[in-house]
Amino acid sequence: MDLEAVRTFVAVTEAGQFRQAAADLSITQQAVSKRVAALERDLGVRLFTRAPRGAELTIDGRAFLPHARELLRVAERARASVRPGSRPLRVDVITSRSAQSGLMRDFHRAHPGIELDVMMLFDIETAVTAIRSGAIDASFRAVAAPGRPLPEDIVSVRVLDEPLQLLTGPAHALADARSVTVAQLAGHRIWMPGLTPGTEWAAYYDDLVAEFGLTIEATGPNFGSDALLDTIADTPALATFMGEHSRLIWPAGHGLRRIPVTGPTPVYPHSLLWHRDNPHPALATLRAHLATATAGHGAAGTWVPDWVLAH
Repeated sequence: MDLEAVRTFVAVTEAGQFRQAAADLSITQQAVSKRVAALERDLGVRLFTRAPRGAELTIDGRAFLPHARELLRVAERARASVRPGSRPLRVDVITSRSAQSGLMRDFHRAHPGIELDVMMLFDIETAVTAIRSGAIDASFRAVAAPGRPLPEDIVSVRVLDEPLQLLTGPAHALADARSVTVAQLAGHRIWMPGLTPGTEWAAYYDDLVAEFGLTIEATGPNFGSDALLDTIADTPALATFMGEHSRLIWPAGHGLRRIPVTGPTPVYPHSLLWHRDNPHPALATLRAHLATATAGHGAAGTWVPDWVLAH
C-alpha cells in the first residue's frame, strides 16, 4: 500500500476538499485525485463522494480512516527509530564495574538529556561486528590485539590509561606494602581466571608476563568477581590485578588490600571505537566529553605493550 496515497486520503478527509488538501500537501489537485483513485483501486472500494461542500467519506472511507491514521503513525515511529539523534546512543563497555562504565556514568551526569543504552559485549571481534552492522554506536576496547588490525572503516581514539593495582588478602607477603614494583612481583602467583585466550585483554597480560617475567595463572572456572575476591582474601599465596578505577565491593572481614604497582606502572589502555560514517549527533558529544574529561596517555613511568603504541 502506497503510504503517500494514504497520507493524501487523510489530508483530504481533514481538509474536506481536494483543492485544500493539494495546498496543504504542496502538490497539484490533479495529483491528489490520482493518489486517491489509486488507493481506491488498491482497496477495491470508493472512499469519497463528491458533495456541494467538497468531498465526503463513504461508509468504506469512514471504516478505513482510523486504520489509515494508524498506518501513518506506525510509519513515523519506524522512521524515528533509525533517525540520527532520535534513538538512544548505544555504547559497549566490558563490565558494569569497569573504568569504562565509570566514564559513561560521568558522561550521563554531564549530559543527562542524552538517552543511553549501555551494553556489555564479550570481545573486540564481537564489538567491531556490532559497530559495523549499526547494532551499537561505539565500544570501549584496548584497540586491537596484535596481528589483528581494525578494519579501515573503524576509528579508534585512546581515551584513558588506567594504572593496574595488585589486590591481595591480609596474609599475603606484600599485603603491608604501600606500593610494589613490577620486579617485586616476579615469583608471586597472580591469579586471573577471567583471561580468555584470543581476547585483547589476554593479549595485554601475555605481553606483561613476557616483559617482566611474571607468573599469571588463569586456571579454574571463572565464577565472577565475588568468587575471585573470596579466594584472594582466603589464600595468602594468591594475588590478582585490578584497574585503579574498577569499582569492587567486598565484605569488611576480607581485609583486602589495593596496592599501586610502579617501576614502571603498567597501564591498561582504554580506547573508544566507532564507525567513521556513524551520524549519531550524541556520538560527537561523547567524543568531545572524553577528550576533555579523561587523562592523557603515554605518561612517564608507565608501560603498555608495543602493539598498543603502534595504533
